[in-house]
Amino acid sequence: MRRSKYRRASTSSGWFSGRRRIIAVAATLVAFGGIVTVTQVSNASTNKTQRKALSACDNVQAPAAAKLSTKTRKGTWTDNNGTVVQHADDGAGDTVSTATLRQRCRQWVMNNVGNNGNNNGGGQATTAPAATATASVDTNAGNGNGQNGNGGNNGGNNNGGNNNGGGQQATTAPADTGNNGGNNGGNNGGQTTPPPGAGLGVLTNSCDTSQLLAHDGFQKGDRCVSTEFGEVSSAANNSSLLITQAPNVVKVNTPFTLKVSTRNLIRDRFLAAGAGGYYVESSVLQNGIVRGHFHTACRMLASTREAPDPSPVPAFFVATEDKQGGKAPDEVTIQVAGLPTQGTAQCASWAGDGSHRIPMMERANETPAFDAVKLRVVN
Repeated sequence: MRRSKYRRASTSSGWFSGRRRIIAVAATLVAFGGIVTVTQVSNASTNKTQRKALSACDNVQAPAAAKLSTKTRKGTWTDNNGTVVQHADDGAGDTVSTATLRQRCRQWVMNNVGNNGNNNGGGQATTAPAATATASVDTNAGNGNGQNGNGGNNGGNNNGGNNNGGGQQATTAPADTGNNGGNNGGNNGGQTTPPPGAGLGVLTNSCDTSQLLAHDGFQKGDRCVSTEFGEVSSAANNSSLLITQAPNVVKVNTPFTLKVSTRNLIRDRFLAAGAGGYYVESSVLQNGIVRGHFHTACRMLASTREAPDPSPVPAFFVATEDKQGGKAPDEVTIQVAGLPTQGTAQCASWAGDGSHRIPMMERANETPAFDAVKLRVVN
């Protein structure tokens, strides 16, 4: 059979044949090898960064247990037919182990360190996990590129905070100071919006200027808390609280009750202080109302003519989280186990957000969500 001339032409004149085909295949292999090499180098860098951060987690130690109130039932329990959850000492007794802290730290590293902070902004990856107690992970792992201006939010100075997405920091720098070259509007394409309080001589509004260690979510003083304040409600929705019923006289070691009314407080948010949830969460609103809980404490007063020493633990302290509350006022009954000695006692209640701070108010001349009463303790 006679072969087609077209078939003959295609085989004899095609450029992708013989030696040229071998050269093309070799070039493809070289290119593929280059891609693999770059990927391996990139992965090696990421893995090295993660290993460095993970090694810091091995140094984390659980803090010593805090002192607890003397007359409060320990732990967490429910009362009012199971509708109200009470946390003794704001959860300070709900301690966490070193092993748990280290696992939290490792999980945080895997989620945040390397790969440009998992697209969460370069600065984010340079902050220590909130769960760490004595060690921080400071790896500069985000390598800049803070997407959506989040690079400079949490200590990403000179590594993701400056030049590459540190716009947030430019609007929150201390007035009249120029921290790390990026705080006075140089980031985010020449942002020049003055920060809040500009011209008032603000001492600082960031832990960048503090010489103290970073606060780590546990009950420690002489630390700097970097958690942002969060959301503040309008004046009409600001939280308020009142002790509506309390005895004037109680007997030593005899149980009694207090009744507390709250308004504009959704009592559904609580992070145990002993587990590292102290001052770590910003205030959050739901339908304009702050989410949190409220506290009640009773302490014996050494004198009624001077402010008391704040350091001793109170006789009684609970944090109340009952999944109730809201815009309308309601009332909760607090069961106090008793007070230890005769004298004058002060019992107080105050609202708290998820991280135990009294909720913020729109105006400076409003009364915070706090109330206190004095009562006599007799034999």
